[in-house]
Amino acid sequence: METPIWLVDCAWISFAFICGFIAKIGKFPPLIGFLVAGFLLNGLGIRQQGAALQELADLGVTLLLFTIGLKLDVKSLLRREIWLGTSLHMMISTVVLGGVVFLLTLTPLLGRVPFVTAVLIGFALSFSSTVFAIKILEDRGELNALHGATAMGILVMQDIIAVVFLTISAGKIPSVWALALPLLYFLRPLFFKLLELSDHGELLALLGLFLAIVAGAGSFELVGLKPDLGALVMGILIGTHPKAKELGYTLMGFKNLFLVAFFLSIGLSGLPDAKILVAAAILCLCIIFKSWLFFRLLSMFNFRARSAFFTTVPLSNYSEFGLIVAVVGVKSGWIDGSWLILVAMALTFSFVGGAPLNSSVYDIYARFRTFLKRCEKPGVHPVELPIELDADLLVFGMGRIGTGTYEAAKETYGRKVVGLDSCKDVVGQHTDAGRDVIFGDVTDLDFWDKISPEQVRFVALCMPQHEANIVAVEQLQKAGYQGFLAATARYEDQVTELKNMGVHSVYNVFSGVGAAYAEYARNDFLANTEFSDSSKK
Repeated sequence: METPIWLVDCAWISFAFICGFIAKIGKFPPLIGFLVAGFLLNGLGIRQQGAALQELADLGVTLLLFTIGLKLDVKSLLRREIWLGTSLHMMISTVVLGGVVFLLTLTPLLGRVPFVTAVLIGFALSFSSTVFAIKILEDRGELNALHGATAMGILVMQDIIAVVFLTISAGKIPSVWALALPLLYFLRPLFFKLLELSDHGELLALLGLFLAIVAGAGSFELVGLKPDLGALVMGILIGTHPKAKELGYTLMGFKNLFLVAFFLSIGLSGLPDAKILVAAAILCLCIIFKSWLFFRLLSMFNFRARSAFFTTVPLSNYSEFGLIVAVVGVKSGWIDGSWLILVAMALTFSFVGGAPLNSSVYDIYARFRTFLKRCEKPGVHPVELPIELDADLLVFGMGRIGTGTYEAAKETYGRKVVGLDSCKDVVGQHTDAGRDVIFGDVTDLDFWDKISPEQVRFVALCMPQHEANIVAVEQLQKAGYQGFLAATARYEDQVTELKNMGVHSVYNVFSGVGAAYAEYARNDFLANTEFSDSSKK
C-alpha cells in the first residue's frame, strides 16, 4: 500500500527539523542533521517524494548561485590565483584522485573499471561543494573578506568548468540561440526599473524568483546551457543596483528552505553496504591532499598563511557535482549504480567532517599559526600589505550602522577615529567620501600583530552577522585587548551571549529603533518653532 502524500510530507519535514535541531544542540551545523534525516528516510523506505525534493533542491542551488551573483565582483575572476590556481588544482587533483580510485578498483571493495573511467571519477572528486562552502562563509559573514571572495571565485571557476564538461559529455551543442544571451545585458534597464517599482514586500520576492528561475536559469536551459549558470549571470547583471542587497535578504528564507531539500536529497540517493562505506572513508582521506594542494598553491600566489588556510578549509570537501558526473556515467553505461551511492557517501562524509572543522577554524589556526606561517612566501599579496594604524577608536564593519557610528564618534569623541572593513570595495567607497577607512579583518588574529592593540581605547563591532561579532570578540580577547568593547545585535539572546563574553555595551538595533526614532522626532519637533512654541501656550 502506498504511503499517503500528506504523511510523506509530514515525515520529511519532521525528520529534517528533529535531526537539524539535535545537530544544533550538539554544536554541529544543522545541515549535518538534514543529511542524516535523508538517510533515515531512505532506510525507512520513505522515498516517494524523492522527485519533488529534488526539484526543491535544484531551486535551492539556483537561488544560491543567483544570490552569489548579486555579490560577485566579476573582476575578481581575472585574478591569477583564481583562474590559474583553480586550473592547476583541478588538473593535479584529477590525476591523483583518479589514480587512487583506480587502485581501489584493484581491491575487493570496488568493481574494475578502465583507468580512463577512474580518471573521470577523479575529475568529479576534484570539485568542491559550492552549496557547502558558500553556506559556511555566509553564516560567518566572510563572503566579502579576501579568503571568502577567493573561495567564491574558485567555486565559480569550477562551475564554469562543470558547464563545459556537461555540454561535452551530453554530446549536445548549445542552440544557436545561445548567441543571443548577451542581449540580457541590454535588458538591465528593464530589470532595474522592475526592481524600483516592486516596493519591499512579496512583490519584490516574486520578482527575485522570476529573475533567478525564469529570466536567468530558464533562458540558459532553453538554449541548452546549464541553468544554474544562468542564475549566476542574472545575479551579476543586476548586482550593481542599490536594491540588490535587499533582494538578497528577501530571498534568503526561500534559499535556506530549499537547501534543506538539497541535503535531504543526498541521503535519498541510496543506501550503502559495508564495502562502499570503507571505500568512501578512504576517499575522504584524500581530502587531506586536496586541502594541502589548495594551501600550497595559494601560498605560491603570495597569500599569507592565514588567508590561504581560511580559503582552503571551506573548499576541503567533495562536491554535489560528483553526483551529477556519476549520474552521467551510469546513464552512459561507463559505471554501475553502486558508484552513485559511493560518491554520495564520500560527499556526505566530507560534509560531516568539514562542518566541525569549519566551526573550529579560528582555534585551529591559532594553534598551528607558527607552523603554517613557515609556508609563506617572502612577497606579500597586494591586498595584504602591512597596516599603519593610528587610532583611539576603531569601528569594524562600515555598513549603515558602522557608518553612523563613525560619523557620531567623529563629532563627539574628539579623538582619532578609524573605520575598518573586510571588503575592498566598501573601503574604496568610504575613502572616496572622505572618511578614514582602511582594509582590515577583526577576525584575523594576524591583523593584531600588525598594530598595537594597547593604543586603541574603544572598539565598536558593527558587523551585521552575529557570528562575525562573536568571532571578533574571541580574537580581540586572544590578542590581549583591554579597552572598551561595544557591539551590535539583532535579538535579545544575542545581546545576552555577547555580554556573557565580556562585551561592555551591546546595542539591540531592532529594539533600539523605537527609542532612536523618538529622539529623532523630538529633536525635529523642538527645532520647529511653529509647533514647539504653540505647545508651551
